[in-house]
Amino acid sequence: MESIFHEKQEGSLCAQHCLNNLLQGEYFSPVELSSVAHQLLHVFTAAFWKYDSGFFSIQVISNALKVWGLELILFNSPEYQRLRINPINERSFICNYKEYWFTVRKLGKQWFNLNSLLTGPELVSDTYLALFLAQLQQEGYSVFVVKGDLPDCEADQLLQMIRAQQMHRPKPIGEELAQLKEQRVHKTDLERVLEANDGSAMLDEDEEDLQRALALSCQEIDMEDEEADLRRAIQLSINISQDIPRTSGTNLTSEEPWKRREQQHSHPCERPTTSSGALGSDLGDAMGEEDMLQAAVTMSLETVRNDLKTQGKKIIPLKNNLDIHTFQHYPV
Repeated sequence: MESIFHEKQEGSLCAQHCLNNLLQGEYFSPVELSSVAHQLLHVFTAAFWKYDSGFFSIQVISNALKVWGLELILFNSPEYQRLRINPINERSFICNYKEYWFTVRKLGKQWFNLNSLLTGPELVSDTYLALFLAQLQQEGYSVFVVKGDLPDCEADQLLQMIRAQQMHRPKPIGEELAQLKEQRVHKTDLERVLEANDGSAMLDEDEEDLQRALALSCQEIDMEDEEADLRRAIQLSINISQDIPRTSGTNLTSEEPWKRREQQHSHPCERPTTSSGALGSDLGDAMGEEDMLQAAVTMSLETVRNDLKTQGKKIIPLKNNLDIHTFQHYPV
């Protein structure tokens, strides 16, 4: 495919591109085609061509090809249709729509669409050629058959020996330019997004580090609190285990509190001792928490007894195991 000569569209020079792609070389320039148009000026009016703008009429192109011994015949004319020639047996076609021209030519044993608006030659199969030409005519194109011997070219000789293969069809030049522009825009947008993501990613990483640090700090504080609670629980357990043996031998019997109340009752002028010093002298320095609680209950009962005594009532203690919450009232 690289050996095929293919001029791409420049400005309004489609007639020049059409002829050069047909002849497979730079055979015509805008100046040469304008010269052909001037020669026809005395025969035809200017309405048949617009050589000053680059668009040339069928008369200009036909006269330019006569220099090479080539002739144009309208493909759907009655004269040509009577010949009943299969399109694949021809050598080339020129297609025209309004002021636009392009060539379809056979190189080697294959057909190629050499439209200058494409990014490259387009391979056309033999089975598709007739359908392709019919489609062009339906779209309003005029199709001309090129009669005569075309000049030799490198692509024709090479493709006689090797068949061309085309993996991807060429795209229109405008579409390719639009895609390139869109790719550049997408690339620019992508670069901006990546730059923005780099900045936000750094911020996100810093924020994540801060969150991890805070979580670790809270975890350390919780661990310290748990350790402190555990130490207190262990110490309390040790204290209780130490207190139980020491105080177990000094528990008051159920008779002793009542004996002490009788002694205090026999001395009504004396106030009951409620200070911690008095309790300490009665119970001893080795009194534990349970003994202190028992003494406090005894003192409370004594106070109740005195109050009842004053009111003319008598309290009768229960003789079974002392229940610090249970006593009975009987009238005197």
